Amino acid sequence: MFSSCFSFLFVFFPPHIKLIHEFISVQELSGYRLCRWKLVLVGLGGLCTGGFLFLLLYWMPEWCVKATCTRTAVRDADVALLQSTDEFKRWFRARVRIMLAPGRNPYDNLSPQPASPQANDHAHNPSDPAPGKITRNTEDQHVQIRYFTLHSTKYFWNDTIHNFEVLKGLEDLSMTCSSVHSKHSVGLNKNQQEYRRFFFGLNEIDVKVPSLFKLLIKEVLNPFYIFQLFSVILWCTDEYYYYAMAIVLMSVISIATSLYTIKKQYVMLHDMVATHSTVRVTIYRGENETEEALSTDLVPGDVIVIPSNGIIMPCDAVLICGTCIVNESMLTGESVPVTKTDLPNPRLDKKGDGDTIYSTEEHKRHTLFCGTNVIQTRYYTGEMVKAVVVRTGFSTAKGQLIRSILYPKPTDFKLYRDAYLFLLCLVAVASIVFVYSLVMKIINQEPVKEIIVKSLDIITITVPPALPAAMTAGIVYAQRRLKKVGIFSISPQRINICGQLNLVCFDKTGTLTEDGLDMWGIQRSEDGRFHHSEEKADDKSLVTTKFVSCMATCHSLTKIEGQLSGDPLDLKMFEATGWILVEATEEETAQHDRIELTYVKPPNQLLPPPVISPEQDMELSELYELSASYMIGIVRQFSFSSNLQRMSVVVRQIGERRMDAYLKGAPEVVASLCKKESVPEDFAEVLEDYTKQGFRVIALAHRRLESKLTFHKVQNINRDQIEKNMDFLGLIIMQNKLKTETPGVLDDLRRANIRTVMVTGDNMLTAISVARDCGMIQPQDRVIIADALPPKDGQAAKINWHYADKPSKHSNKPTKLEQEMEIIMEDGHSETRPQEQYHFAMSGKSFAVIIEHFQDLLQKLVLHGTVFARMAPDQKTQLVETLESVDYFVGMCGDGANDCGALKRAHAGISLSELEASVASPFTSTTPSITCVPNLIREGRAALITSFCVFKFMALYSIIQCLSVALLYSIGSNLGDFQFLFIDIAIILLIVFTMSLNSAWKELVARRPPSGLVSGPLLFSVLTQILICLGFQILAFLLIQKFDWYSKPDFYNCSVPHHMENATETKEENITNDVNTTLFFISSFQYLIVAIVFSKGKPFRQPSYKNWPFVLSAFILIIFLFFIMFVPISGIYTFLELVCVPLSWRVAMVVIVLGNTLVSVFIETVVLDVILWKHVFSRDKQGSYGVSPAGPTPQEGIEMFGSRFLSWLCCRRRKVPKARYMHLAQELSVDPDWPPKPKSTTEAKAAPHPDDDCYQIEAVS
Repeated sequence: MFSSCFSFLFVFFPPHIKLIHEFISVQELSGYRLCRWKLVLVGLGGLCTGGFLFLLLYWMPEWCVKATCTRTAVRDADVALLQSTDEFKRWFRARVRIMLAPGRNPYDNLSPQPASPQANDHAHNPSDPAPGKITRNTEDQHVQIRYFTLHSTKYFWNDTIHNFEVLKGLEDLSMTCSSVHSKHSVGLNKNQQEYRRFFFGLNEIDVKVPSLFKLLIKEVLNPFYIFQLFSVILWCTDEYYYYAMAIVLMSVISIATSLYTIKKQYVMLHDMVATHSTVRVTIYRGENETEEALSTDLVPGDVIVIPSNGIIMPCDAVLICGTCIVNESMLTGESVPVTKTDLPNPRLDKKGDGDTIYSTEEHKRHTLFCGTNVIQTRYYTGEMVKAVVVRTGFSTAKGQLIRSILYPKPTDFKLYRDAYLFLLCLVAVASIVFVYSLVMKIINQEPVKEIIVKSLDIITITVPPALPAAMTAGIVYAQRRLKKVGIFSISPQRINICGQLNLVCFDKTGTLTEDGLDMWGIQRSEDGRFHHSEEKADDKSLVTTKFVSCMATCHSLTKIEGQLSGDPLDLKMFEATGWILVEATEEETAQHDRIELTYVKPPNQLLPPPVISPEQDMELSELYELSASYMIGIVRQFSFSSNLQRMSVVVRQIGERRMDAYLKGAPEVVASLCKKESVPEDFAEVLEDYTKQGFRVIALAHRRLESKLTFHKVQNINRDQIEKNMDFLGLIIMQNKLKTETPGVLDDLRRANIRTVMVTGDNMLTAISVARDCGMIQPQDRVIIADALPPKDGQAAKINWHYADKPSKHSNKPTKLEQEMEIIMEDGHSETRPQEQYHFAMSGKSFAVIIEHFQDLLQKLVLHGTVFARMAPDQKTQLVETLESVDYFVGMCGDGANDCGALKRAHAGISLSELEASVASPFTSTTPSITCVPNLIREGRAALITSFCVFKFMALYSIIQCLSVALLYSIGSNLGDFQFLFIDIAIILLIVFTMSLNSAWKELVARRPPSGLVSGPLLFSVLTQILICLGFQILAFLLIQKFDWYSKPDFYNCSVPHHMENATETKEENITNDVNTTLFFISSFQYLIVAIVFSKGKPFRQPSYKNWPFVLSAFILIIFLFFIMFVPISGIYTFLELVCVPLSWRVAMVVIVLGNTLVSVFIETVVLDVILWKHVFSRDKQGSYGVSPAGPTPQEGIEMFGSRFLSWLCCRRRKVPKARYMHLAQELSVDPDWPPKPKSTTEAKAAPHPDDDCYQIEAVS
């Protein structure tokens, strides 16, 4: 019976579902129940393994859940096991809890009724409401609601959809703008507020700062430190106290530093959030009743009153009454105040036309976001400025930002993946040597304890515990160097990734160009014809024209503490008129019924001279009246909308009964709203001429409104009824100058084979012009505009292709870049194929259509896409994701204005703003200049090469030491405690921390470092050096045993004790002997040899001879080793447990060391760097695979090792490139239909299979 019921549940409530949340990647969720017998078995296993099983289950959450639980239906689960479906496949576990609530739906209506005490016996009530307040209108007063919390987000079980869901706020109701006013403007009573708090919890972004103890436990349970603990215990057992103490000291310093850094970041984040976490707010209860409360009590649906002196918003709320001036720098990065108006309340007819679903994104001009600072409020005739709470806590805009910082996406970099693979290889080597030493110890019939300890000791030798600290050194040094040039990092691990960047996206305004716009001139239009362009708008002859009146009124400027403030473009435009802005005081507005709050007027000196008779005198009062007659009051403002690309105002001139409407916006949009006869015939040509020159062009229009439109009607009218049948007034031409450093930086990146892409919200032709001016698009290159149109009237989506402009006349002559175009295949063949350079440009609307309907074309387009204009913030993020999907290493550089998402998503996001919006960006530049980009890439390359050098050196160190110990084990000997100490402290740590000090090379070269450890050059380098060291160690080991004096004390003629005299000191091992001394000297020199050989300089780092700490350290160590070799000092020899060997053998050891040095240097510098690198491992040939959209594109490394390398030598065959963008470029290079022909159309047709989402691409000329 039980099994059949259980089967029924599995059918209707499957144990494996997909969980979707807009803030978190899609998760696959499975349900589990705790199993007692499994818990008992795991407990016994943990005790038997000394706690190691517990550690293993702590590191592997999926193993922990499966080992202690049994699978069940998701709705009945005690434990939820989740796996992300992204490329990282991360596992999470969460405890499913049950709370008793008066209802299942937080938006249910509740009526206050007296309730019995047991009705309040619920398990979860954040606010602890008074008893007897909440009841349901059903007989069952309690329902069980299952939920779990993950990444500060609560997921509630929904029986309707059979899945867990996230309650975000009022947007869950899909409410219309009118319903916000009609249903939600009266607020909630206390009962409803307390009921909703069951589900939404307290309104707080709770960044808990963990205690040092918790952080310590979490840090110490890292696998690396557990291995160190194992090593220390083992060394203490074997009486290696000194080295064990050195490792413990190093670990303590490392842990303390890590704890300090983590704690500091938590405290900074907590302090940032705490500024608005708890404030006093006024809650509106309806019928003009208000109540003071803490912001933590707010829930979605509450109505709050915004105080006149401003507030830092504790939640996301939509304005329903009044106007606010808001500083949104926390979200946008721009400290420019923004005017927020109340949400329009459409007048509904029977069909409900004009009503739209409220969305925080679409209605952001009416939404106050959490964390933003309300500076001022405006209201009329004593009305309160009110807003409806939409989202609270972590669901708010700031909550999402904080969550992205608290739970960042892991860094996926080949270096780190390869590092684990390399460590596994070292473990494999250690296992082999472990078995070898075990056999040797057994053959020598040593005690059991000695066999176990010495065999395990070989593992700690082969896998060095100091490896992570050594790897971190280069990054720490790079971070310090970046700080010196004004670049700060909150994610130091990403510095290495910067060394691999081969594409950088740039925002335009404020990044490539100057922040502000300058007025270049105006071009007025009358009677359908353009006047000649004019330089100034503040001329006396223009002061009364509609054109200047439009410039003076059509803006969103306001005065804050007497200073004009607002959008920089509006500011420049208004200042160009020379007019004055006057805002009415609170007392003045209280005397009128919602009349004009803002006036503009020209200064008296710009007014035309009054006509007066000689016998009359102009009195001051008359002069004032004349000035007042030109005052224009702004009656209503329709804010600028990025979707509509326009803004408009309704104004009334003092003394006039009829009102006027002024419109400003994108020229194409404004022209489409004007009467055709008022738009000049040459409008398109004039506009194109300006945009080609890189000017920012804004069009103006005017309309005289009907006399029947009263003030009250205007307040409720739809903007579409105002913005039509306009008269075209002309154009404002603004100049956005390039920053002086922009062309030089982009040229450096182009020479370094790093693609550059422009992602901007500006006009496309303006963006193309700026791209040409700054060198992103070369003069001879062709630009193809992809104009994508969505499906309409039954027709499929299509892309119209046309050229932005014709290339220059000299472009028919092949350029140097075209002459050098080569397609480099993996077999080394190159076939020259001169081809024309081309770039794609598209708008944000086209990009959205292509993503939805042309997935097959998307990756091909971004392969050569250089200009992306009119891009929304989320589209910038999508573009970065698309570029990463074709295996580009993407950098993003922006001023933080609307680039936050892209900055976070890119491999290396560089914010040029120090405001809070850049808090999630990995890198922040204190100087708003793109010179930080090449600096960051250079330091990234240097840090990456340093990481490779250190990793190779540490790998060689462990292998060399492992070889020495293995050889000594074969004769029943070993290295002494102080020999280990000298090698590990005096040589290894000193060399590691000084060889990492090489600074970056002064310029970017066209070649990039390898992306991972498992690459041809690195594997060849490591394997050859291992073989060389192995060969010379074995040579010395065998050679010494051939001499007659070997193990004969009579041949010694030194003043220090020889090995036979000390042979009785240690019964277990004979450490003091001539083989030990020989291998100690040989291996010590080998450490220094490989350190010098691996510490390379150009082209990514400064030459090693400029790294004086490293040179000095290596020189002193070499001198010291030669000194104690030829000048035996009794104290040193006794301390290091050495013996004095004959002079002839000491000379022989010098010859062996010199031979080792010559062979190592020859293999590394000549064979690898000159021969193999240029002819086998060459990877960044210019124009490889034909990818050269914005200058030649760098190529991925050809990773050949083992059999692949041999197959290359034996059979030169063509290989498919690994990187997807190279593979695409290879395909496109032989495609005769690519790029698309001008004036052609590509249509998307739905595939015949109804379940298939793919599209067929058909070209139609």
